Amino acid sequence: MGRAVMVGRGPTGAGVLVLSILIILTTEGCRAQKGDGCGPSVLGPSSGTLSSLGYPGTYPNNTVCEWEISVPRGGRIHFRFAELDIEDSDCRVNYLRLYNGIGPQRSEIVKYCGLGLKVTELIESTGNQVTVQFMSGTHHSGRGFYLSYSTTEHTDLITCLDKGTDFPEAEFSKYCPAGCLTSTEEISGTIPNGYRESSPLCVAAVHAGVVSNAVGGRISVVSSKGIPHYEATLANNVTSTGGTLSNSLFTFKTNGCYGTLGLESGVVADTQLSASSVWEWNNIIGQQSVWAPSGARLKKAGPPWAPSQSDQQQWLQVDLKREKRVTGITTTGSTLREYQYYVSAYRVLYSNDGQQWYIYREANSTQDKVFQGNINYLYEVRNNFIPPIEARFVRINPTLWHQRIALKLELLGCQIPAGGWRTEARPRMLPPTRLSPPPAGTKRPPHLGQTTHTPDIRNTTMPPHTGKDVALAAVLVPVLVMVLTALIVIVVCAWHWRNKKKSSEGTYDLPHWDRTDWWKSMKQLLPSKMVETEDSVRYSSSEVGRLTGRGAVPRLHAEPAEYAQPLVSGVTTLGARSTFKPDEGPDPGYSDPDLYDAPISPDVYHAYAEPLPASGSEYATPIVVDMGCHPSGGSSLNQASTVCSFMGAGPTSLLTRTDSSHSGRSAYDTPKNTTGQVTPTEDLTYQVPQSNTQKPTGQS
Repeated sequence: MGRAVMVGRGPTGAGVLVLSILIILTTEGCRAQKGDGCGPSVLGPSSGTLSSLGYPGTYPNNTVCEWEISVPRGGRIHFRFAELDIEDSDCRVNYLRLYNGIGPQRSEIVKYCGLGLKVTELIESTGNQVTVQFMSGTHHSGRGFYLSYSTTEHTDLITCLDKGTDFPEAEFSKYCPAGCLTSTEEISGTIPNGYRESSPLCVAAVHAGVVSNAVGGRISVVSSKGIPHYEATLANNVTSTGGTLSNSLFTFKTNGCYGTLGLESGVVADTQLSASSVWEWNNIIGQQSVWAPSGARLKKAGPPWAPSQSDQQQWLQVDLKREKRVTGITTTGSTLREYQYYVSAYRVLYSNDGQQWYIYREANSTQDKVFQGNINYLYEVRNNFIPPIEARFVRINPTLWHQRIALKLELLGCQIPAGGWRTEARPRMLPPTRLSPPPAGTKRPPHLGQTTHTPDIRNTTMPPHTGKDVALAAVLVPVLVMVLTALIVIVVCAWHWRNKKKSSEGTYDLPHWDRTDWWKSMKQLLPSKMVETEDSVRYSSSEVGRLTGRGAVPRLHAEPAEYAQPLVSGVTTLGARSTFKPDEGPDPGYSDPDLYDAPISPDVYHAYAEPLPASGSEYATPIVVDMGCHPSGGSSLNQASTVCSFMGAGPTSLLTRTDSSHSGRSAYDTPKNTTGQVTPTEDLTYQVPQSNTQKPTGQS
């Protein structure tokens, strides 16, 4: 018999919806609707959507409508209500009835009358045919009704008004009926980022290209955390609006055939693009401008493809070199502000040999599919093919345009897997068209007066996800990041190692000038009693006085010295820097050490003491006593030192304090032997602390 298919709202930025009804006759499926009270409806072969006239506004007075629905034999039908709001002032003329069967033999299933009714259960028929009857009399309120139906095998049927917030599960699967674009609800978002949770699931599924508005189908939904902003796009004759941050979002699982097929990336060569004709013209400075098929690549700068004349016989062809599965197409206009041309509607043709061409149709349809094109010259519009096209050649045939035909595009799809399924679309062979030759070029581009209106149509699609290009990028990007990270780590480690090596060099080494023979020879010429600031080791009088034996260990105050100094017997506390000369091996000018210091008891051995060399004062330094003029605290030294002129007198005026009566005669004392007696030596240069058995004389 026939079925009524309503194709819903057109794309508008402000959300104002334009509803129109197209009656498509078929030889099988469900019966047509009849009456003057029928609202936007789609009656599909296995599912559909019905509504009262004027919904979601108030339905008109004194109207009636009947929908006759049939499904394949052996099947049954069930109904789910999205809204039911019928004024009950007089239920004899204001009601909604469902009947089993069609015609005089039908029997009533249920009758509804009332405002704000909540019908949560599924209403099921006993056979494969149902009649839905809606009648209205005189009334003042009521929005009417909005319902969905499907065969009973789809037990998880939902309505076109169910939103993502109605399902708390993280992942779930539902069945969407055909005709959800009759809904006036708006969606926010797009693929692949996702849709705001307040969006109707089935309308978003059509926008994403997961299901067809003409057939419906199953959706697999995944919920996740929301994002700060939702993009507004036009796809499959559904306009999504922009949105702000939300708590959650949802997106859809797909079959994975979503990649671009190479026009934008350049995989498709210029020789694989051809057209019915090309627009050539001369600009005001005499330069020729050619709007060739090579310019029809999406996102490519410059002029698009445009034919020499704008009529419905023009086409743009893409040769994919081999048969591929094509699941969608994205188009845009000229993208040039000075030439705001675009195609507002088009048909798609396909072929495997370039000779026999077929016009694309939706499943179970005998009518050629006319796709929603662009609504301006700049922004992209996506349409998907459900079922997909499997062919080598694809042609775009503009049917409506603004001012002039101008087009850029990208095809979406994938390779056909081994043993892949064939398309379910029923193609129609198109006889070849005769094209008129292009006219001669003009001096400047003519602005044609023809302007066509955007068709109010819907499309069914699969989401254009990224394909091989994105898959390759997903592998290469992490590898490059890892390589760059490894290089950075190696450079940083090498830099730290080099700095550490530099800082460690010379820590215990000698200055450069002390490692030279020149400096060593110069030191031989200096007076043996001269004290260098860096090489002097100083003791206070109080500390010298306490040097009575191994039991009293004075504190050593030493200026920084680069060379090790011989230690005095009985002194174990060191200054801030080491007093050891580095072991550099044999060196000219440094003879074998000889015992020059005071002898140490056989039972006491100091790990740091080292005998003085007999060759001179190259490393040994005199002892300076009581640099701060502090009184002696030792029991053996009874009088405070009066020597306070070290800093001002220079190295020749250094005085020391000893326990000998010869202190006034000599600036330095003589070393003692093990019994405490003076060893007769003429050239005595160094002083050592005296033992506790020696008592200073001549002082009180």
